[in-house]
Amino acid sequence: MTAPTVLVVAEFDDAQHAHAAQRCRALERLGCKVDAFDLLKRPGLIGRLTGSDLRSRLRKAVETAHARLVLVIGAHELEPPTVELLRRDTGIPWVNWFPDDMRTADQVVRLAPAYDLVFASGSDVATRLEVALRRPIEVVPPAADPSVYRPLRSKDQYRANVVFAGSATARRETLLSGLVEFGLALWGPGWRRTSLRDYCRGEVPSTEDYVRAYGGASVAVNIHHTAGGNGDGEACVNERLFEIAAIGVPQVVDYRGDLTRHFKPGRDLMVFHDADGLRSTVAAALQDLPTAELTGVSARREVLTRHTYMHRLKIILDAVVGKG
Repeated sequence: MTAPTVLVVAEFDDAQHAHAAQRCRALERLGCKVDAFDLLKRPGLIGRLTGSDLRSRLRKAVETAHARLVLVIGAHELEPPTVELLRRDTGIPWVNWFPDDMRTADQVVRLAPAYDLVFASGSDVATRLEVALRRPIEVVPPAADPSVYRPLRSKDQYRANVVFAGSATARRETLLSGLVEFGLALWGPGWRRTSLRDYCRGEVPSTEDYVRAYGGASVAVNIHHTAGGNGDGEACVNERLFEIAAIGVPQVVDYRGDLTRHFKPGRDLMVFHDADGLRSTVAAALQDLPTAELTGVSARREVLTRHTYMHRLKIILDAVVGKG
């Protein structure tokens, strides 16, 4: 079957939402013609006065693109009645690949019934959806574009022994405080308002800054927003897991229920469960960098084999074709 023309509805920028454009490129590499609808762009005063509401703008975008499929990435502002009307108006499949973890699972459960197909980023969210929708939900986790997240040797302000790139939270501050003596560098919003302000090298990193920051790390740290656990914690993994793996540096990450679906601890990355575990794992990696670096090489190989956005979007396209 010829690859469809796809309208991707998401938030687009070169920082927090850089993955949206990367998903579009993956669709293009799969042979699709792709148009983007940027939810961050709001109509001006004239547009609002002339009735250019979100529904009208989306319907026009579908018509202009001659889309045969609409792929929505999350988009919590798209209320179910709006989606249902758009499905009726356009007569094509509307699919949502929800990037949410359990923090916003209730919202996902509320929004999901409006779509023809939905995909969850983690097994825990999928389970919640299966109960609510009374049908199986496929898990399509995050991924990485290995042409963007790639090995490089960073210098100057990007070089550091231990790097974390992501927004500041109280949990992350507590965990990372134990690593300052190892040569810690932080990138991301909020860190200059914490006790770790002196270790912050940039508050709103672009994708290039992010890749250079992790590319310059001897050890890359990945801490999720909330704690995972064995059976009672969250399962979803973040995009950072795959991005660091694609960069090919040694990664130390907090345990999540879905982690072993994607990588093998000890071979592809190193896993910790608490502050003491994080500190001891990072120390051991720095003391034996040649061995730690082998995990980074293995992780990138795993990304290239089965964790690119092309792999993920082929699953979604195949599911849409199968449903049709």
